[in-house]
Parts: sequence; C-alpha cells; structure tokens
Amino acid sequence: MTTDKPALPPATPGAANPAGILIGPNWFASVMGTGILAIAGKLQPIRFPGLELIITSAWLAATLLLIVLLIAATWNWCSRPAALNALLDDPVGIQFFGAPPMAILTVGTATMLVGPQHIGLELAMFIKIGCWLTGTILGFACAVLVTFRLFTRLQVKHDSAFGGWLMPVVPPMVSAAAAAQLIPYIEDALWRHSLLVISYSLFGMSLIASLVIISLIWSRLAHYGSSGGVRVPTLWIVLGPVGQSITAAGGLGIAAVAYDGATLPFAEGLLNIGLFYGLVMWGFMWLWMALAILLTWRAIRRQMGFALTWWSFTFPVGTCVTGTCVLSIMLKLPLFRWIALLLYAVLLCAWLLVFAQTLRGVISGKLLRPPLISPHPVARKE
Repeated sequence: MTTDKPALPPATPGAANPAGILIGPNWFASVMGTGILAIAGKLQPIRFPGLELIITSAWLAATLLLIVLLIAATWNWCSRPAALNALLDDPVGIQFFGAPPMAILTVGTATMLVGPQHIGLELAMFIKIGCWLTGTILGFACAVLVTFRLFTRLQVKHDSAFGGWLMPVVPPMVSAAAAAQLIPYIEDALWRHSLLVISYSLFGMSLIASLVIISLIWSRLAHYGSSGGVRVPTLWIVLGPVGQSITAAGGLGIAAVAYDGATLPFAEGLLNIGLFYGLVMWGFMWLWMALAILLTWRAIRRQMGFALTWWSFTFPVGTCVTGTCVLSIMLKLPLFRWIALLLYAVLLCAWLLVFAQTLRGVISGKLLRPPLISPHPVARKE
C-alpha cells in the first residue's frame, strides 16, 4: 500500500519486504468494482440503450478477472511465504483480505442475475451456490481472524482507524444481501426459513461491527483530521456497509413476504423493518457521500496520487445504487428510480476512470511492483 507523509522512514525493497508480494488482496477490489457494475445495472428500474451490453461485459470481465487473480494470488502467496507473513503483520495491508471473499460473492450474484440467459439457469445456480458458500465461509473466517490479529498482534496508533478496517467485517453483509437471491429457488420451507434466519444473523454480525468502526473513523477525523494521501479514497468504503445493508434489509424483507408470507407470521414485519431501516440509512448515505466528496476533492487538490485504493470509488457506490433500486421497488416512487439511474451513471464514470488508471499503472509496471510494509500515514488538520 502506498501512503504519503509517513511518520516513519519509507520502507525499501531490499530491507522491509525482501520477498515481496506482487498480487496483494487489494487487487480483488477490482473484481468487486467490476461485478457490482453488472449487478447494479441488472437492478436498474429504468433501462437505456447499451445497458445490457454493459451488464454482460462487466459480468464476463469480473468473472475472468476473479479466476486470473485467484490463480495468480494463490501461486504468489504460496511461492513467497515470507512476504505473505510480512503482509499479515502489516496493519494496513491485512485489512484487505476481506476483498477476496466479497469478490467471490459479487461474481456469484452477478452470475445468477446475468448468467441464466447465457449459460442456463442450472449452471448459473450451481455457480451461485458455490460462490455463496465459499464467500460466506471465507468472509466469516476473515472477519474473525483479521479482527483477532488486530486485537492481539498488530501495532496501531490513535489515528490509525481508516476505511480499510471495514473490509474484513463487511463480507457477512454481502452474504446476507446475496442470500435474498437464493430464497426463491429453495422449495423446502424449512431450508428457506433457515437461510432467512442465517442471513439476518450475518446482517447483524456485520452491521454492529461496521457501526463501531465507522464511529472510530469519525473520531479519528474529528480529532486528527485526514492524511490527505491515498488513504483518503478508503473513506468511500463506509458507503459499502451502508448501501449493502439497505440492499440486504430490503431484499430479505421482500423475499420473506413473497415466498413465506403465508407461513411466517412476522414476514410482513420484516418487510416494514427493511423499508424503515433502508430509508434511515439512505439519509446517512447522502451525508457520508457529501463528506467523502469534499475530503477527496481536498486530497486531489493536494496532489493525491493514484493507488489501488481508488477502487473504493466503485463497489461502495455500487451498493448505494443497489440499495436505491431496492427502495424504488418497495416504494414505487419515480424519484428513487431516477436517483438510481443517476447514481449508476456516477458509478460507470468512476469505474471508467479507475480502470483507465489501473491499466496505465499495470502497463507502466508501477502497480506490479511488490508493495512494501505500509508506514503509518500522518493524519492532521491544516
């Protein structure tokens, strides 16, 4: 990870991280950002020419990218255990191990939405279930193990809290949102109810942890300010659990009423809670988005360079799109349909910008250099 204004001397390739890691877990954020383009596009209540091409292209690109990164990262980490251990001791880099599970879940959801018309429903369902199980298990393990290591081994300062701390705890929320897509295809009522209960448990697991971390980020910004460097884009990650929780709460509520309304006495209540929760969090979404825009603009004016953290501009915004789409389904108000379209346009522009910068960094070799142990960035007010 690259940061500016370090409090410690910059690490050097020959000393701090001699083995190096060419493929860090943060690369999987590109899969998340690309896959959400397909998911958000498929949920769009307002269609426009070329949308289906964007959706299909994004799904194929995310799937291919996931396969390539899984192979490359596995080989990379197995062949360089010393560098992997160094990454596990990096209080910044370790947080992004939450990206691979979310990338797997994202591709699974995109496949279920887009895949049936290309590969058939049966194969799409098989891939979806496999991705959901794998992503959920890995996501829970990541949430527990990374947090445990943060509590027991990693050295952090008072101003160390940043958006990346959310990465390990958000995967269960992504699993909860993705599970709503599976409920209609489960014929047995007992299994359907069980999945619904598990999904709400995953929802709560991620939500409470996310709220704690968001409070720490707010406290850090209030007391110490912003680093003004490439850590700033991670502030957009806060929108991830916000938008994804709106999507999950609404999606699970809709599924409960549609498929278990006659057998679950509290199904209607889940739908109402999902709508109420969604509207409340939708309001906070706009507050944080405005703050993130201002802080990002401030950092850009101070020559913030490009890094893979820029992918934080994509997936979190995409979850805001999906959350708004779900609210538009529940409320049936034209306002939400048009806002969903506007946010999707913003997402598409952000993806094009970040993709172009990433491609440029790969071609130049800058992004392929082994990332070094991250020095502590200085958060300060000016």
